[in-house]
Amino acid sequence: MSVFKSNSCLRKIAAVCSIALFAIAPLAQAERVKDLVNVAGVRDNQLVGYGLVVGLSGTGDQTSQAQFTIQSIRNMLTGFGVRIPDNVNPQLKNVAAVTVHASLPAFAKPGQTLDVTVSSIGNSASLRGGSLLMAPMMGADGQVYAVAQGSLLVGGLGVSGSDGSRVTVNIPSAGRIPNGAIIERAAPSAMSSNGEIMLNLKKADFTTAHRLVEEINAKFGAGTASAMDSATVKVLGPSNADRSVTFISMLETLEITPAEAIARVVVNSRTGTIVIGGNVRVMPAAVTHGSLTVSITERVDISQPGAFSGGQTVAAQESSIDVQETGSRMFLLDAGVTLEEIVKAINKVGAAPSDLVAILEALDQAGALRAELLVI
Repeated sequence: MSVFKSNSCLRKIAAVCSIALFAIAPLAQAERVKDLVNVAGVRDNQLVGYGLVVGLSGTGDQTSQAQFTIQSIRNMLTGFGVRIPDNVNPQLKNVAAVTVHASLPAFAKPGQTLDVTVSSIGNSASLRGGSLLMAPMMGADGQVYAVAQGSLLVGGLGVSGSDGSRVTVNIPSAGRIPNGAIIERAAPSAMSSNGEIMLNLKKADFTTAHRLVEEINAKFGAGTASAMDSATVKVLGPSNADRSVTFISMLETLEITPAEAIARVVVNSRTGTIVIGGNVRVMPAAVTHGSLTVSITERVDISQPGAFSGGQTVAAQESSIDVQETGSRMFLLDAGVTLEEIVKAINKVGAAPSDLVAILEALDQAGALRAELLVI
């Protein structure tokens, strides 16, 4: 990676980067248990279905290529008592085959509604203005849990001309139906019926699990909670359903101080984005920073013959290459310096945020970076 001397614009970018990086330094403070854990068995369930969107303005599937759309139309019409002769292949442009998916929340009851997302699976140009016909939605067990139907809301727009030109804004081949599915069956609950409540930490950590156990036992008595591992805490609660709801509500309102995050530096090698945890430290190190600039200039010289000489005009191309290397600068990092000091030191030598990636990777290879370097 080439390193270059920053101008005023880069200094501004680096300064903003410095402020942003310093702003993520974690502060130890108490958090609610409900923000740190999930109750085992309380989760969403994914539903998916297949259906037809009708009423499109000539932007449906090209049925000569999407044979499954024709098959679906035949099956639907047969159910209504309408038979299409086998030797007839309808060329419809206002119908599109789609998938329908949604999330079924925990404890959702029959009669409640869900928002659904509808996506084209054929070659439909746009679902704008279409309506989804009744589409059963199944879970992973093959059971139907909801039925979707309604008019689509499509944020995208696609326009094509007779000469083949086309303009597309956003994604017109997908849309949503707010409250478009009615729940027909409740998902089975996976919560234990013997009073045992499993709390799963969203971020596994032994220290946080230990502190959670101590807080619960201090509130409800010794032996109420025990840590199964760094991510799971078992709590002995009442077996009665009504009392169990009250007990879980009391658990969620407890506050504990989670453990400090792991010292970590996250680098996105594609975008140059860098996130440095506030507890990152470095060992003594010296970093040099320089730049190499290569300039290639192309010039065309025209040779014009004299009048009445009978000669021809000739174009001659000349190239010049100039290589400049600015003086390197070196800065020292003392043992245990903080995030703020790291960024300030790098900013002083004029390094742009993109240069910070190379410097951090070099520090990690040298063993001077006391943090986990994660490249994504």
